[in-house]
Amino acid sequence: MQSLLDYCRDLTQIEIASGDVLLREGERSGKLYVLADGTIEVFRGEVEIAHVSEPGAVFGEMSVLLNLPHTASVRAATPAKLHVIENAPEFLRENPEAALPIATLLAKRLQNANDYLVNLKLQYQDREDHLGMVDEVLESLINQQDGDFVPADDLPREP
Repeated sequence: MQSLLDYCRDLTQIEIASGDVLLREGERSGKLYVLADGTIEVFRGEVEIAHVSEPGAVFGEMSVLLNLPHTASVRAATPAKLHVIENAPEFLRENPEAALPIATLLAKRLQNANDYLVNLKLQYQDREDHLGMVDEVLESLINQQDGDFVPADDLPREP
């Protein structure tokens, strides 16, 4: 994710201590954080989703792009340095080329999620108990389109 770091050279950089919280699930910040150094933990509720230490990793993008509260909490697992994009929607409008590394990251996450879902479907395809419903549940998730998507206020909506 070096390419995203290239866009952050002139942005504010913060240093945080282990345990400091950057983003809280359910809140809105309008900020993006780009990891320069350290390790970050991502949690949803009490469930750890990921440990991230790759420089250039971005946090807060789903909230910014979907104009929704943060879907997870993000905190430092070690002392860390991060670039802060204070007004992320404005930054992305003014620097549309910076959106490509973010889109690439999201595509990688989606690919991993799809691979996991396919694996689940294969594991439970012959079950006749309640676990056999995994296929139906996953099918509805995979085929879900814009029904639950709420676009940002400044994006056009279909009638």
